[in-house]
Amino acid sequence: MKIAIAQLNPTIGDIFGNSNLILEAAKRSAVEGANLLLTPELSLIGYPPRDLLLDPSFIAAAAAQLHQLARALPPELAVIVGTVVPNADAVKLGGKSLFNSAVLLQNGAVKQVFHKRLLPTYDVFDEDRYFEPGENSNYFTIADRKIGVTICEDLWNNEEFWGKRSYAGDPISDLAKFGVDLVVNLSASPYSVGKREVRSAMLQHSAIRFGIPIVYANQVGGNDDIIFDGSSFALNRKGDLIQVLASFETDFAVLEYDANKQDLIGSGNGQDARSTSDLGWECEAQKPRLISSGGNGHLARSITETDLSFEPPLGDAEIWAALVFGVRDYVRKCGFSKVVLGLSGGIDSALVAAIASWAIGPENVLGVLMPSPYSSDHSVNDALELARNLGMAIELLPIGDLMKTYDRTLADLFLNTTFGIAEENIQSRIRGNLLMAISNKFGHLLLSTGNKSEMSVGYCTLYGDMNGGLAVISDVPKTRVYSLCRWLNSDSGMGKEIVPVNIISKAPSAELKPGQIDQDSLPAYDVLDDILQRLIEHHECVQEIVAAGHDAAVVKLVVKLVTQSEFKRRQAAPGLKISDRAFGTGWRMPIAKASF
Repeated sequence: MKIAIAQLNPTIGDIFGNSNLILEAAKRSAVEGANLLLTPELSLIGYPPRDLLLDPSFIAAAAAQLHQLARALPPELAVIVGTVVPNADAVKLGGKSLFNSAVLLQNGAVKQVFHKRLLPTYDVFDEDRYFEPGENSNYFTIADRKIGVTICEDLWNNEEFWGKRSYAGDPISDLAKFGVDLVVNLSASPYSVGKREVRSAMLQHSAIRFGIPIVYANQVGGNDDIIFDGSSFALNRKGDLIQVLASFETDFAVLEYDANKQDLIGSGNGQDARSTSDLGWECEAQKPRLISSGGNGHLARSITETDLSFEPPLGDAEIWAALVFGVRDYVRKCGFSKVVLGLSGGIDSALVAAIASWAIGPENVLGVLMPSPYSSDHSVNDALELARNLGMAIELLPIGDLMKTYDRTLADLFLNTTFGIAEENIQSRIRGNLLMAISNKFGHLLLSTGNKSEMSVGYCTLYGDMNGGLAVISDVPKTRVYSLCRWLNSDSGMGKEIVPVNIISKAPSAELKPGQIDQDSLPAYDVLDDILQRLIEHHECVQEIVAAGHDAAVVKLVVKLVTQSEFKRRQAAPGLKISDRAFGTGWRMPIAKASF
């Protein structure tokens, strides 16, 4: 028996387009002699569909397209499609009106339906809002082999692996009692740093524990703030990783189930199989490359190797790949072709410019330099050098005269007051206004350039540098911004200077007043980022953070700033999620709240 995995990149709501992706994968599967094709969770409608699920016409369209797809598929091929199925008992017995389901299609019809049992309601997930949980796990039979079906979270409840008791049930344990020969999982598991290794270790534990091979088919693609990395894989009954599909790109592979060995064996196509101990999971998508607007992935210029000794921290390559992929998909799925951003000569805008250039091609990226009387000459020169290195277009729009106009307009109202934050922020808002004008005039997507450290403590200007349609690095701490830029310049990155060394080496500054640097207002970034990680991602309290070695006054200041800045984050552009705790759909903090 041959099993195909289609690692698809569906567009949410594009039911017809997603159906065609499945159909094309099915045709290829049939040509390669596969008996079964797996697609990701909710592959027909895209994940997460959110409140589209409250629209009856959307549900009806999905149902109609499912049956049309069944009739169009190669009849000899069994295909498992992820979609929503109405709950017929919802009115009579109560409960949610829909199931998150895997539907087995064969010979032009729906043969069997499997409902997701475990519905995640944490972080970016809100499935209990829409779905009724399935009551039982089940399997189907092909070539006299029992194949158990699970959907995403159904395989994330291994009590032994997590070391804690679950009261929600363990679907794979139930399937093992049925004596299934194989377990398949349709997934839409979002990316975060280190997530791929957790998945493989968890499912390896299950495969070994139950002696059952597992095939894991994950969605790939960027959908709003969430990035899905794909990285689908298959494990034999000993837990050996026998097939790995690419990360951050669509992929396809065919596996073979050997009836004599009663186990999966690799077929040699797709990505080469590798050990689960290989934490790098290197793939072509992680290699930096400039692409043309056609997205063909070819190098846009020759690369000159340089002798750099920088050793990148674990994760820089995959974070880079995730951000490039996230920008590319966001631009494409939202109907844009070009982007614009402000170039300050600082490291944040430099990284965003580089990411955008790799994502959609430098010819589709416009950088706007908007120096004020407080901008240093080296900032302008650094921004110009960066633009030359990337090959992107630039515009120079000095804002000194506009600042004077604001000063005259506000002179009477601001009389007898001291120059301060209000005047500083006007500069940022002038720049934000100019960038939005360019975005509106030419239809470019405006990328904002603030990092996670700044977003956490409110070191950003509402309606100024926060303006934009996508906040590219809002989940990237400042220390990681530096690391990514050094990695990009290193041999393991591009092997040449992309981000000018002066941008990396100089003290960061908003340059909104003479001699200003970030550390006038904030702790050193290595200190700040450690406090923020403990507070935001590890949920540590003030006492725990202080016990870890941080100054109590600094910790209390940071906590206060994070709390006070919630209103800004609520109005920010969506940002690409790369951590376990990002500001976005998974962050649900009240604005009006008491300190504790």
